[in-house]
Amino acid sequence: MIKALLWDVDGTLAETERDGHLVAFNRAFEALGVLWRWSEQHYGGLLAVSGGRERLPYDMSRRAEAPGDARQREALAETVHRLKNQIYEGIVRRGDLPLRAGVAELLSECSHAHLPMGIVTTTSRGNVEALLARHLGSRWSRRFATVVCANEAPRKKPDPQAYRLALAALRLHPHQAVAIEDAPAGIEAAQRAGVPVMVTHSHYFPACAAAGALAVGPSLGRSEGWQPAADPRAMRISLQQIMQWYAHRPRIT
Repeated sequence: MIKALLWDVDGTLAETERDGHLVAFNRAFEALGVLWRWSEQHYGGLLAVSGGRERLPYDMSRRAEAPGDARQREALAETVHRLKNQIYEGIVRRGDLPLRAGVAELLSECSHAHLPMGIVTTTSRGNVEALLARHLGSRWSRRFATVVCANEAPRKKPDPQAYRLALAALRLHPHQAVAIEDAPAGIEAAQRAGVPVMVTHSHYFPACAAAGALAVGPSLGRSEGWQPAADPRAMRISLQQIMQWYAHRPRIT
């Protein structure tokens, strides 16, 4: 039996990258008089760099219009990222970032089944707090047995640090949990920690494959399009369906 369900945040709980972080970065650039803006396509390429703060100096190192001195680029990155997080929290508070289809239902189902859940992300705790307080209320953290963010796990995914910390907090072996991820870095982090992983495609990773994944599909809100196939009579991916995939997973010997 599964003893815990571990949730990624960005792209998994909500389409935060396209509809939240990208919007907030561009508004921060504008407010600070920075000369460039990130297009949706360009930001998608930057997602290969784990961590919003880390994407800024990476991008600036490739821009002729960015400060030439590395220390100046770091200082600008810090200022932009701080303002971007404030703007992002405002976007969330206004209700502009809904949970993805099927997420709220699966969260409720796990709570009713008394199945422990964890948040395992390398985004900041402030970003997680803003999103989940908006959708789950001010006592959102009581829904989760552990919450691991960038504050606790500074080594970004695909490093397995965040998953290993979550497993230690839950006192579980890796195979006793299931992770839900959407992006290659998160999938790799879970697998390097030994945690079976489900992949739910997101806007920026619409065809992300993962060798050895428990299941791969388009959305928790629909049963069509999953491999292995989900129950076609179901309207969404349920805890029972995840349990079935888990029971029939290949055993590592």
